[in-house]
Amino acid sequence: MAQFFQIHPDNPQPRLVRRAVEILLEGGVVVYPTDSSYALGCQLGEKGAMERIRRIRRLDDKHNFTLLCRDLSEITTYARIDNQAFRLLKSLTPGAYTFVHEATKQVPRRLLHPKRKAIGIRVPDHAICRALLGELNQPILSTTLIMPDATEPLTDPYDMRELLDKHVDLIIDGGFCGLEPTTVVDMTTEPPTLVRRGKGDATQFIED
Repeated sequence: MAQFFQIHPDNPQPRLVRRAVEILLEGGVVVYPTDSSYALGCQLGEKGAMERIRRIRRLDDKHNFTLLCRDLSEITTYARIDNQAFRLLKSLTPGAYTFVHEATKQVPRRLLHPKRKAIGIRVPDHAICRALLGELNQPILSTTLIMPDATEPLTDPYDMRELLDKHVDLIIDGGFCGLEPTTVVDMTTEPPTLVRRGKGDATQFIED
């Protein structure tokens, strides 16, 4: 059975945050809120936990996971970012954006796009996420919590508990956090290309 923590969305309880991070470090799969929607997450190096997430969502090996990072300095460990891209990211993070970058060698090969060495990276603007990432001291491998055949993410932690109790190790109830996905921008092109219009303001990526 999954553990169930009610964590305050603005003032996360340190004790519960520490226990959630222990579960991640033990190889667990965690449901947690972000600034766009609820997500499934695990530790970056946990292949078994990643495969469990794939099974929950019935994802094939071409699905692109995202690395949630605590700040820009952590992003540069996992993504190749030039000065121009850094300035853009600095102006838009933290926020509901996912940026696709060429990956560094710190990213396990199994996470990369099969045809190009790219990875999705983002810095979320959510107190629970920031607390988890600060305590974990590394990115969370993440994907939106959309069940197979559904068109929108799950929003009610009690529904998540009913559906996923035997499939995840922890469900964090952080209240309603929305349904709209992140705006996705491909930074491997020049100029950057809007891949998906979502919660983040996409105005500057749309050509007139």
